[in-house]
Amino acid sequence: MSDILVHTEAGVCTITFNRPDKKNSITAAMYGAMADALVAAQEDAAVRCVVIQGSETMFSAGNDIADFLNNPPAGTGSPVFRFLRGIAQFPKPLIAAVCGPAVGVGTTLLFHCDLVYAGDNAAFSMPFVNLGLCPEAASSLLVPQMLGYHRAAEALLLGEPFMAEAALEVGLVNRVLPPTEAAGYAQSVARKMAAKPISSLVETKRLMKKNHTEQVLAVMDEEGASFGRMLREPAAKEAFGAFMERRKPDFSKL
Repeated sequence: MSDILVHTEAGVCTITFNRPDKKNSITAAMYGAMADALVAAQEDAAVRCVVIQGSETMFSAGNDIADFLNNPPAGTGSPVFRFLRGIAQFPKPLIAAVCGPAVGVGTTLLFHCDLVYAGDNAAFSMPFVNLGLCPEAASSLLVPQMLGYHRAAEALLLGEPFMAEAALEVGLVNRVLPPTEAAGYAQSVARKMAAKPISSLVETKRLMKKNHTEQVLAVMDEEGASFGRMLREPAAKEAFGAFMERRKPDFSKL
């Protein structure tokens, strides 16, 4: 069975992380599948809304480290950048249902969603610094905008998890529900959205985002260049090596 499931019904395209044995960690192939699904959803007039979800216990552990090291992003045409630019520019309503851990891109992708519903077991984290890297998905811009600078600094410089209620407080999440209800609630909202005139939905979203879309894409490109450079530097090599060897990294000499 595919690691990414795509299902369309009643005007709603649902993209599901389906790699439970690897905590829904994302490979280059999965990024490519999601990027393709977004393109297809954008072009399909029958699709009026997209939902991204995981399971009741896991949204995504972020990048699959082994796959990431074997298939590092190579320019803006790589699968990960196709996906990130795809969600940043997606014109139709985009909803996420998040339960359990949402690590790295599992959290940063949510800043591009229009609505986010979380299980009360959701835990959001952006541990890029801990991996010797920098933020991605324009999160260096979007996280301070939403959380305020000091909370953003805490989330991005320490990389520690924050829970669903904290995400609700700062506006990243629209509603917190029991994990067994989050996906169903997101689907009900998506179907309510799908019953509305698509032209009005698309134009309203465009007007809300038009003043910062170009800035988001520019920051995404700058982050991507820094991320690629830092991936080849000693700190990242030590962090990834420690992860693969199941030991604590030592940055004392870096």
